[in-house]
Amino acid sequence: MELYIALKVIWAVLLGVLLSGLGIMVGMDMGVGALLRFVGRTDAERRTALAVIGPHWDGNQVWFILGGGAIFAAFPTLYATSFSTFYVVMILLLFSMIMRPVAFEYRSKVDARRWRATWDWAFLISGALPMIIYGAAFGNVLQGVGFHFSWDGQYYQDGSFIWYLLNPFAVMCGVLSLALAVHQGGAMLMIRGEGPIAERARRYAVPAGLLAAALFAIGGVWVRFIKGFAYTAPVNPAMPATPLGGPSVAMRAGAWMDNFHQHPVLWLLPAVGLLGMVAGPLALAARKPILGWWLGALAWIGTIFTTGAAMFPFLMPSTTAPAQSLTVWNASGSAYNLGWMLAFALVFVPIILSYTAWAFRVMRGKVKTESVIANDHSY
Repeated sequence: MELYIALKVIWAVLLGVLLSGLGIMVGMDMGVGALLRFVGRTDAERRTALAVIGPHWDGNQVWFILGGGAIFAAFPTLYATSFSTFYVVMILLLFSMIMRPVAFEYRSKVDARRWRATWDWAFLISGALPMIIYGAAFGNVLQGVGFHFSWDGQYYQDGSFIWYLLNPFAVMCGVLSLALAVHQGGAMLMIRGEGPIAERARRYAVPAGLLAAALFAIGGVWVRFIKGFAYTAPVNPAMPATPLGGPSVAMRAGAWMDNFHQHPVLWLLPAVGLLGMVAGPLALAARKPILGWWLGALAWIGTIFTTGAAMFPFLMPSTTAPAQSLTVWNASGSAYNLGWMLAFALVFVPIILSYTAWAFRVMRGKVKTESVIANDHSY
């Protein structure tokens, strides 16, 4: 029984790790795409900016797959419910991400200004939209989502997805996510770009990081007034993996702060996030992009884990049936499943980290515009 509870907690932490990796690595690529039309004034400069992430962007998509795969395998009820609730949003996300590889492949096929400008807009949309949706998703689950289950476990959605996507708090979270991505992408353009590309990237990345810090601080105050969720009776962490028949849950303003009040050490998480958001832009302003990139990664980690610490053990709370909220305790897979998944994760996640580090080491150094121009079929 204790092992099952431990596996649930471990996978909750691993989910945070994978979502942080998604924000850092995929967010970096998305940030470059969102900045493309602004840091590149000529076709040669835009091709150079794309060459900065060209060797890595497709490999970084593994974090997107890992995040979705982890939810599917470790928390199958959460996977089914969230993908159903946000179905239209997921279609928008997938459509925008499908545009991205197509843009990489087709942009250089025709040497025409209008053709390439069209694909540059595709890069902007496929860079900005997924990150806005990513952040808005966190904003939505913090506020709770309207859904419930019938006696036979059938899922029913309550309310409109438009409100889930466009409510003010979710929009703020989406802009925060995009700002972190722009900072991360700008830092990478400074690391591997040169001349006007690096300088323009710095001019956009610095205010983006500071904007993220401001929004993070505002969100920290705002969340105190949001109706959070809390158990009103003792809960058995080893409960069956079903949202039916669980203990009662109350909605009250400030409930998301309970874990921080009970465990003050958790305040280190938002402190780390805010430190990264403030110190990262300062490092970029001082033309220390490598330090700025790592501080941006720290900002992502602090942001994701602050959200997780506030909500734990809730994963996707229900506003219409709070007692049926999905949590780490009632939405997980079996102990057998979690155990085997952990074994695979302990093998393959270090492999992914190793080959990612190796790829970046091999491809280190500045991208020369002359070399990109010499290759007529690149980007």
